[in-house]
Amino acid sequence: MVLMRVMLLLSLCLLLASVGSGCGPGRGYGKRRRPKKLTPLSLKQFIPNVAEKTLGASGKYEGKIARNSDRFKDLTPNYNPDIIFKDEENTNADRLMTQRCKDKLNSLAISVMNQWPGVKLRVTEGWDEDGHHSEESLHYEGRAVDITTSDRDKSKYGMLSRLAVEAGFDWVYYESKAHIHCSVKAENSVAAKSGGCFPGSSMVILEDGRTKPLKELQVGDRVLAADQQGNLLPSDFLMFIDQGRQITRQFQVLETEEPRHKLTLTPAHLVFVLNNSTDKSNTRAMFASNVKPGQQLLVVGKEKPGHLIPSTVRQVYTEQHEDSYAPVTSHGTIIVDQVLASCYALVEDHQLAHWVFAPVRLWCAFLSLVGMVKELDSVHQKDGVHWYPELLYYIGSWLLDSSSFHPQS
Repeated sequence: MVLMRVMLLLSLCLLLASVGSGCGPGRGYGKRRRPKKLTPLSLKQFIPNVAEKTLGASGKYEGKIARNSDRFKDLTPNYNPDIIFKDEENTNADRLMTQRCKDKLNSLAISVMNQWPGVKLRVTEGWDEDGHHSEESLHYEGRAVDITTSDRDKSKYGMLSRLAVEAGFDWVYYESKAHIHCSVKAENSVAAKSGGCFPGSSMVILEDGRTKPLKELQVGDRVLAADQQGNLLPSDFLMFIDQGRQITRQFQVLETEEPRHKLTLTPAHLVFVLNNSTDKSNTRAMFASNVKPGQQLLVVGKEKPGHLIPSTVRQVYTEQHEDSYAPVTSHGTIIVDQVLASCYALVEDHQLAHWVFAPVRLWCAFLSLVGMVKELDSVHQKDGVHWYPELLYYIGSWLLDSSSFHPQS
């Protein structure tokens, strides 16, 4: 285990210089940006500039989905009235797609109408059940669509490609003069399914005692967190490692007894559970999906708001929320809706997760020393998983056993 951690640290230290381009929201830092000017793609250009079925784009092919296969339930129909589906087979197959593909397509439909009033997004190919595409095409999994504009004005297709990139598709290819090809990562990908997030409406506590919706956090804010001994203290908010403002996700709700609180977080997120003790430092981090009624969480006391106290989980259930955010603090913990939670997910080892984020903390500390932290807050962050934790996941997949990860990852 020690050797594995040393290998992982050496890998991550090599990335320290590049972390500077991504500390704080989004990629890059520096001067306040002007409104972004969108540049159309050129014919045969694809973004990102890697092959479609590679790590940096939509990921590997996972097998064809047929109507009689178990995975068919993973496809969802899209009846968005702002999208025109060609559906030349008259089977509604083009309307079937993964939830991630649906979310990106719906976002793109809005952008198209804003860019060209009176024009709609048109889908010419979606899920393919008839074998009309090349071998291992992502169309067979409902992860790819071919698109045009409703007026079929080819002069718009370069900009349509750019809008698809901005909408969050994982790979966009201006494939031909007739259409644009777009695809997304698989639903079980770390970049497709949130490893660990909270709803944007969840409340955090600022250093001065005021509360604030989590989605409104800005670099420079100091929020209530806890140290390894379970003592409350203010901690610097560093970045969102994931955010999805238009993606519906399923959340685990952990509702406690007295004092009554509800912590809402994704199943793969870590939360601290007491180890059959009243000692608040004697905790272990576990996946939210593994928490059971009767176990105890640490919550902010009502009578002693400056202290954490145990509170028993009375029930566990699930909810769906449209937006989600994964904040990281300098201490790796955060008080959300009055309950102590980890900032990390996917691997059921809080200390290891905090350890491998050391390069991020070091770089942010350096930027703070040179007075550049506030400027980071002006940088726009796109929806999705930040490149650094996504890279950590793939490094970890080489060094850790698969059983170390949450089953949904």
